[in-house]
Amino acid sequence: MTTLSSGAGTKGVPRAARERQLLAAATEEFGRRGYEATTVAAVATRVGVTKPLVHQYFGGKQDLYLACLDPVGERLLGAIRAAMAEEDPGAPSTPLRVLRALFTALDGRREAWFVLYDPSLPPDSEAARRAAHFRDAIDDLAATGTADLLRAAGGGDPLDADALAYAWRGLCTALVRWWINHPDQSAEAMTRRCARLLDAARTAFANGDDST
Repeated sequence: MTTLSSGAGTKGVPRAARERQLLAAATEEFGRRGYEATTVAAVATRVGVTKPLVHQYFGGKQDLYLACLDPVGERLLGAIRAAMAEEDPGAPSTPLRVLRALFTALDGRREAWFVLYDPSLPPDSEAARRAAHFRDAIDDLAATGTADLLRAAGGGDPLDADALAYAWRGLCTALVRWWINHPDQSAEAMTRRCARLLDAARTAFANGDDST
């Protein structure tokens, strides 16, 4: 039996390229179906390789999931941190900058959001712990951002900030889910749409304040 070398691939495809194909397919499978329903065999079939080859490259299902999760988590964290740190006075508001960063980071891999926010991860597993690490880091950034927004508006109730951070996470998830269902919409189009929605929300709430 011939053993593949570390640089060899399959069917003439270099190993590095095949690994990228597998990670892209696995990310979509985990994102669309969830950890519990995803199988290594399904990922292999999508790429046109054998299940043993996936195991050879990545190990078991949890290892494959982690190989998908880590770049997703790092990419999202980096994008959100950069958006929040932007200090250009002519830049959009912080919420819109974060949404723009989110859509840009997920462009071409929209299901990756649900790799991170997957309720089917096995409890007490390394997969669940690693996903929680990234989610907690993103939640910490959201808590900082929402608290800053409330302080700028003259509010300081910590429960208000907590409720707003919770609502923000739900809004981001809902927008990404909507985006997945509308594949023709680009990241730039989603950013412009969110700008219109945020403007409409501000107008609606302002009008509501005037009527009380």
